[in-house]
Amino acid sequence: MIAALSLALAALTSFSAAANEHPVLRSQVMTLSDIVTVGDFYSNAGDVAQVPLFRSPDMGTSGNVPATTVAQRARDAGLVTAGTDGLRTVVVHRGATRLNRHQLENLIRNDLAKLEAGIDPEGLEITLLQAPDQILADPKATDPVRIDRINWSRNNGHFTVFATIAVEHGTRPLTVTGTAVEMIDVLVLGQPLKRGDIVQDGDLTTIRLPRLKVNTAALEDGTNIVGKAARVNLRPSQPLSHKDFEYPVLVERGDKVTVTYNVGAMNLTSRAKALTNGAKGDVIDVMNLQSRRVVPATVTSRGQVAVHAAHAIVASLNKEAN
Repeated sequence: MIAALSLALAALTSFSAAANEHPVLRSQVMTLSDIVTVGDFYSNAGDVAQVPLFRSPDMGTSGNVPATTVAQRARDAGLVTAGTDGLRTVVVHRGATRLNRHQLENLIRNDLAKLEAGIDPEGLEITLLQAPDQILADPKATDPVRIDRINWSRNNGHFTVFATIAVEHGTRPLTVTGTAVEMIDVLVLGQPLKRGDIVQDGDLTTIRLPRLKVNTAALEDGTNIVGKAARVNLRPSQPLSHKDFEYPVLVERGDKVTVTYNVGAMNLTSRAKALTNGAKGDVIDVMNLQSRRVVPATVTSRGQVAVHAAHAIVASLNKEAN
């Protein structure tokens, strides 16, 4: 009985192995080659797996083959048990490396940035004028699209790219034309400011402009101008520079100001008249209202100035100890 059971198990194992080795037709075939083989169509194709059956479709395309034709050719090639396995057609897909216009732009952008030091590829605005909508290259190639030479004028932005595409048998040339303009983010106003208006964070924004059209003094951020006053009337969407702003005037000519003089532990103060305008930190001339003597003082805040050095005029000021 044990012997009979062993024979039955052996027979079952042999049947399963035979079933697993039976060639099975695939409903879809993916290939990178220009030839479709028996092994591409059938699993378990054995020794005839590498035998060619059909030419592949063009790169990047698909084609339908009748299952009966596939089976017949496979049997003719030596796969005697090949069948249709219930299929009517088999779809064959031929792979390809695809580059669309956006990918081509990036390829050109990166190569242009290598031409000269200091060019930021992210700052190059590429516009393709003469270029294919899509490039299909040999997926087996390590360098499917190679840029051989670029002629580029930074003054007007025009370029011509001479490239090589890896195709099924060798390469083919590709010429692309377009423009590449170096762009830069510059600081502008979102709304107009009048002379003397104080700059707030919400007044500022950035726009991208061609680098060659932007003055080198143009600001790229508002770190050092927020809180300053417009020196002149300023329009929106115009590049800004430091010369457009100044610290806000805290003391105007003719203003009555308090003059503070620090001596030891005492603060001596007097009233004076400002003879010039002044922003915080500016040194302006002030005239004591009693002595009529003029002394230089530093603007500290609105209506307040300070004398920081001993001066003979202090004796003539109207002192008031605080």
